[in-house]
Amino acid sequence: MGNKLNISLFGSCVVRVNGDGGVEITGAKHRALFALLATAPLGRRTRSYLQRTLWGSSCYDGGRQNLRRALSDLRNILGENFDRFVKCTNSDVELDLSLVNFLGSPGVGAFMEGIGIRDRGFEEWVAAMRADESQIAALYRTTPRTQLGRPLPRITALPFQRVMGGDNLRVLGDWLAEEVCRSLSRSNLLSVISHLSSRALAARTTDIMDVRRELDVDYFVTGSIRDMGGRVVVDMDFVDARDGSILWTRQIAGPQASFLDGISTSLDGAVRAIGRSIADEAISYVNDRPLPELEDHHLVIGGVSLMHRPTFRDFAKSRTLLEEAVSRAPMVAETHAWLAKWYVLSVFNGWTTDQPGDTQRALDSSSRALDINPDSSFSLVIDGFAHNNLKQRLDVASQRYDTAIDINPNESLSWLLRGALLAFQDEGGEAIAAAEQACSLSPIDPFGYFYDSLSSTAHLAAEEYGRALELAERSLAFNDRHLSTLRAKIIALHFLDRGDEARAAASDLMRRQPSFRLNEYAKAHPSSGRALGQRALVALKAAGVPSA
Repeated sequence: MGNKLNISLFGSCVVRVNGDGGVEITGAKHRALFALLATAPLGRRTRSYLQRTLWGSSCYDGGRQNLRRALSDLRNILGENFDRFVKCTNSDVELDLSLVNFLGSPGVGAFMEGIGIRDRGFEEWVAAMRADESQIAALYRTTPRTQLGRPLPRITALPFQRVMGGDNLRVLGDWLAEEVCRSLSRSNLLSVISHLSSRALAARTTDIMDVRRELDVDYFVTGSIRDMGGRVVVDMDFVDARDGSILWTRQIAGPQASFLDGISTSLDGAVRAIGRSIADEAISYVNDRPLPELEDHHLVIGGVSLMHRPTFRDFAKSRTLLEEAVSRAPMVAETHAWLAKWYVLSVFNGWTTDQPGDTQRALDSSSRALDINPDSSFSLVIDGFAHNNLKQRLDVASQRYDTAIDINPNESLSWLLRGALLAFQDEGGEAIAAAEQACSLSPIDPFGYFYDSLSSTAHLAAEEYGRALELAERSLAFNDRHLSTLRAKIIALHFLDRGDEARAAASDLMRRQPSFRLNEYAKAHPSSGRALGQRALVALKAAGVPSA
């Protein structure tokens, strides 16, 4: 795995490379340079900032030469490790934060105590850092500490323990836990521990602290299975591993002879309940605590969940959480992809005050995700989503969705967005099939309204307006701020000859988005040149939406 760079910022500043052949950086300006990089967003500072802060008393050319000399000195000291830790361009210097461990803890000694650098810019920076306690606490957020953890919550299912009945129930209890793990693993919001690992642990112990310590999980599913007079009864508990509290319990029961016939639906319901519980718990948790105190996985789950809630305040807060998640884990592709989706929704729903800027930010974030991991199926999907909705590049979107499905056939969002793309291309039957496949593969996503919304679009393309209306209304019942769903409702009502209701829905649309105009919609929407898009324009105009 290679050596790590250990940095202590409180008390005496220490910068040391661990492992065999490790070395300690002793020069004051050299240590200060690492401190400035380690505290920067994504570990990156401009050369001009570093020159001004560390050599402010020098002229510009002198500062530039001093920075170049300092980097050259560090290259000689660190050898081949320099290029692992530090990336230099003509304009920036970047420290790879994934290779940094912060030593000590905030408050143990003063920040950068005794460094002895008297340049005014550096002294002002140190004073500003000391004055903001939350900022100082946040310095340690990139360190893989157990109290912060990992970008996604970790979960597993232990084999259900046989209480009464034959040996076949032991096998069935093990299989049920394996199916729960398999369903959970389809989500982009969870990290699932292998069922083989949980089985091995359960053979020795089911003590909560042992589960937490041995498997390092945040949540787990456990329970029992028994034979009650020819009926199989499964009692299932969903447990918060931090304190052992049971978040919910449920029972699955049925005749032993036909138990497996209905088990799929029952397990799907249980797995969806897990997703809702994790999302709800994350939202409650992030609402009560400042950013530096949040575990990494609460940032991602909370950010994604708030992104898909109906109020704009929640949507805005989700960006703060996701940006913090990206800052803490800059080399996790999926976190960049979630942030990209935020920007896409901001632009597509008309919530942005900077459409060109947010469009570029969406594309930059999805590109960054693919730079980190070109084989991330989720990142491919979001990049396609951005190109489809922001650039009307249906060809790029189609290629991204197909590649994502080739890499991971269980990637539910790729099936969903592929269905929307097929709908935009007037392939109604195929669009519905893709949307249904997406829903069957999406057991725990806390934004089912989005699946209902795009499924509604698929049924519009197939001219199945009754079902399209049903799905649109179900989606709006959860999130009435998703304006594309409201447009789908208007279209369905129009072609069902329910003109008064369509006009009422159009009035609601214009109240929520007063700037919406059909000519701009026709220019921007991916389906505007197809039959679906033309029908949409006819319906919206008839409902009273202005053209210009």
